[in-house]
Amino acid sequence: MKRSRKSSVPGIEVEVTLDLPRRPKAEDLKPESAPRMPRVTRLMALAVKYQAMVDVGELRDYADIARLGYVSRARVTQIMNLSNLAPEIQEHLLFPTGFLPTERCLRSVVAAVEWGRQRRLWRNLISAATC
Repeated sequence: MKRSRKSSVPGIEVEVTLDLPRRPKAEDLKPESAPRMPRVTRLMALAVKYQAMVDVGELRDYADIARLGYVSRARVTQIMNLSNLAPEIQEHLLFPTGFLPTERCLRSVVAAVEWGRQRRLWRNLISAATC
């Protein structure tokens, strides 16, 4: 700060240089590139989480999920139907070790009510490895 020379009070002029940290770039903020989970794995995890939330009363029904997620009730039903799969199939979807079919291809397996039939359809789907 400079004072005028007309003042009778002596002044001191000081120059300060500050090294302020720069704001990090967007690419610097990204986490380490972890392998991305397959979409069907993420959908299966959502189905498990949402079902637990409905069971404990945090959400009333699937319509609440649709409103919160900004998706249609039909889409929520498609996702939630994954929780009707046989436990072994759910486990394979949540912890993939090899080929995983898409959620659309799984709809034929989900449509089967009996777990034995689901398992047969699942084996056929995995062995074909086309979806």
